[in-house]
Amino acid sequence: MIARTTGAAIRGILVALMVLTPALYLPISSTNGTEIVVFLAILAFFLTFAEYNSAFPSFIEFRDAPPVNRLRFVGLMSMVTFLTLICKNAYVPTDLTESFYAMGLSVANVVDFPYSPVRLVVLVLPADASPQLIELVRISASVAYVAALVTIASFAYAVKMRGWPTGNGAFNVWTNLPLFDPTKGGDVVTRLQRDGRLNISIGVLLPFLIPAVIKLLTDFANPISLSNPQTLIWTMSAWAFLPASMIMRGMATLRIANLIVEKRRAYSTTDFTQAA
Repeated sequence: MIARTTGAAIRGILVALMVLTPALYLPISSTNGTEIVVFLAILAFFLTFAEYNSAFPSFIEFRDAPPVNRLRFVGLMSMVTFLTLICKNAYVPTDLTESFYAMGLSVANVVDFPYSPVRLVVLVLPADASPQLIELVRISASVAYVAALVTIASFAYAVKMRGWPTGNGAFNVWTNLPLFDPTKGGDVVTRLQRDGRLNISIGVLLPFLIPAVIKLLTDFANPISLSNPQTLIWTMSAWAFLPASMIMRGMATLRIANLIVEKRRAYSTTDFTQAA
């Protein structure tokens, strides 16, 4: 009980610090910005603490199947931290921020090519955007996208090389997939495979679709202003993290489906041997 409560509190504090990171290093444009950020950090702490301190799952998936959520957190925290340091270089440059800005520029020169997701994000900017803003958005999108790819590759390594989730003991579907109802109609394996492939497909397409949808909506509504550094950080992080999270979920559900198939084959072989 004490270990679970302590672990839940540590997780809540880490999530709250992630929410606070851009506000601690960058200026807040609105007068109520500080109160809003603090409120969101407190809310994130309590939601995370309540989820991991409870013995019954609610909505967070794979909470007892590390390292899925750990990789998600590290990936999102890396995006937020890197983009915060890159944006801070425009206000109070230091040796550290200049190093991250130069690293981001090198990444952008590799990732930003015609028809890439990063190029589509840059094209969403209005025609009157300043060259400094265009360059900052280009670098931020590139760093966030590469961080998302590294997160996906890390989970793929855990699945293929480390045999996730068999190394963590028995996989509890109810605890780790609280939103999945195995008693609902249809075979469990078929549904898991369908959900996994659907999540991977959507996750691959989202980095391309989101900029295109935003570009279409600019004719009917004012687009999001990326000139505010905190808006830029959270927009680019969400644009890169949500597809990566969906791809990881798809990979995880396909892996669970394969384990169920292997277990069924093992039972069938055992039954056949006993009958013989």
